Amino acid sequence: MSDAQTEFPADVLAEDRPLHEAYALLGLTGPVEEAVFKAAFRKAVKAARPDTPGGDADLFRRVIAAGRLIQLKAPARPALTAPRTPPPAPLPAIGLTPAQALNGDRVEVRLGRRRFRVTAPAGLRTGDHLRLRGAAEDGSDLVLPVLIRVADGMTVLGDDIHVSRPVASRIVRDGGRVEIETHAGMRSAWVTPGLASPIRLRLRDLGLPARGARSAGHLFVTLETVEDMPSAAEHLLARFTKVWTPERLAA
Repeated sequence: MSDAQTEFPADVLAEDRPLHEAYALLGLTGPVEEAVFKAAFRKAVKAARPDTPGGDADLFRRVIAAGRLIQLKAPARPALTAPRTPPPAPLPAIGLTPAQALNGDRVEVRLGRRRFRVTAPAGLRTGDHLRLRGAAEDGSDLVLPVLIRVADGMTVLGDDIHVSRPVASRIVRDGGRVEIETHAGMRSAWVTPGLASPIRLRLRDLGLPARGARSAGHLFVTLETVEDMPSAAEHLLARFTKVWTPERLAA
């Protein structure tokens, strides 16, 4: 059992953060062999393609950019041929959901047949590290990297959280107020008529919370146009009708 302790030094994190985020977007924790990189890249591109169910044009562009950044700054390792001794197994990453990164949580880490519980404090970023006391084979501590994965429709990039939400086409056309469901509750925003699609809104300080030298991030909301989405009044009326049945009104 162990609690979180250390992170990367601030200067190292600032320099390496874009590359760490690029690897995280492809589901990787660092340099890998070329075949592994290509497989991870193809999988991420396929999942993000905007012409497939669940795809997202913005995420698709970020995946392409991440692949190019990795190829430019950290080319894939060539495949090893006939190693004399097997290389040590890479250390696993401690995977967190965006919700766990937002709020903190106790998470389980599996090392072979052994299991450890570690406290992940709120505000961890991809590339930060957690210490597992006594987790190494010789009884020493292990320091494992943190990887925040895409989950529950939320993607974490650096300090910021990215989500998509539906918006009625009439709001995009005519402008007006939109109600946005966020992890911190409902938030309102105004849309100016005639904006080009997709519309992206920034909700300040609703990203990952401040931690150490890192300030709070923002929540970026991409509005996806829906033709038959009910208005706020229609939505409230539908909820009222569902709850207040004739039997309850008669009572």
